[in-house]
Order: sequence, then structure tokens, then C-alpha cells
Amino acid sequence: MNSIGKIREEIEQEIFDYQVLKQALRAYSKPRDKISSLLASKDLIQIRKGLYCFAPPYRRNSLCLEIVANLIHGPSYISLDYALGYHGLIPERVEVVTSMTTARSRRFDTPLGRFSYQTLGVRRFASGVRRYEGSSQQHFLMASPEKALVDKVWTDKRFSGNRLGEFSEYLIDDLRISSHSLRKLSRELLQEISNDYASRKIANLVHYLQKEFHNE
Repeated sequence: MNSIGKIREEIEQEIFDYQVLKQALRAYSKPRDKISSLLASKDLIQIRKGLYCFAPPYRRNSLCLEIVANLIHGPSYISLDYALGYHGLIPERVEVVTSMTTARSRRFDTPLGRFSYQTLGVRRFASGVRRYEGSSQQHFLMASPEKALVDKVWTDKRFSGNRLGEFSEYLIDDLRISSHSLRKLSRELLQEISNDYASRKIANLVHYLQKEFHNE
């Protein structure tokens, strides 16, 4: 069996860090040199410094980009446009995996695609975040539909949200979220998230949704 085959036997997961890889290469006197060789031969792919995956011929399962996003930069959870698309709130296919993080804002262009992260304060971070199942029974953190919408409104500097009358054009015409989808959002969860954000803009969003879709 060749060296990459032996490494594949040692490492169960598809995405792994340097310490896991180093342990799999413990028989080598110079593991760093072996890693460089495996990267040069494209048997391994470096997602970012210290984070790796196997090349397609050696994968047992498809890679879950959502799990990758959680691992690249953290603590973080997937949100904004990618989460809105994942939950079916917006019709567009989103190529960039967008996340919120308590760390500094970053963008990573990787062999697996682009991953972007926007900073969010600790107080606003946890409410409305859920665990979803990815590949190989692994889980990832992603915003609920309600949380993803709040994050989108919160971070979109093009939209002031100062008046309730602005929200219909923004949500339905600009973001192209259907009335049906807005009606399905949980008013209780929206209020819980709004309390943590302590923002007039988000309070106006919740008030608008309550007025237009939750009192019918």
C-alpha cells in the first residue's frame, strides 16, 4: 500500500488539522517534508494553514462546505446570504459561504471556494443558532431562518430600517423573500433574537413582520 493509502487508513475524517496529520505520519522522521510532498503530488489539499482534506480519489464521503466553514475561522456559524439560500428564503444560488464570527472579519479564498466572515458581538452571537447535520453524521452550526434574516438586516449598510414602510420593498423586492416565507418565521424566536441585538433596526424588523404577517 502506498503512503497516502496508509494515511487514509489512519485518518477517519475527511477534514483534519495538522496535529491529526502529524500523528498519522509519526513513522516519518521529517513529517513536514512528507506533508510538503503530499501537497505537491496533490494527494492532499491544504484548505488553509493547518487545515487539510484528501484529494477526491481518496475521499470516502463528499465534503460538506458548511462543516468546512465552521472549521476555517471561529468561533463562527453560517448565516447571511448562504443561510438564507440554504433555508429557501431567497431564490438565488449563493456561491460564497457566509458566516458570522466573534473573531475579526476575514475572507478566505481556498481550493474549495470562498468563505467570508463578519464580526458579531458576543451578546448577539448565540441566540437563534442551530446545529444541522452534514455528511458522515457530523454537524455544523448555522443560523435559523429567523437569525439569518436578522443578521442580513443588521449587516446590510445599504438599508437603514428607520421606518417600517421601508421593509416591504427591502425584504420582498430587494431580497426577493416571499410573503409565504416571511409568514412562516417564528415570532417568538424573532423576538428573542431582537432582545439580544438591542437595536432599533432589528426591533423595527420584528414589528414590521408582526404587523404585516403575524396578525392575519
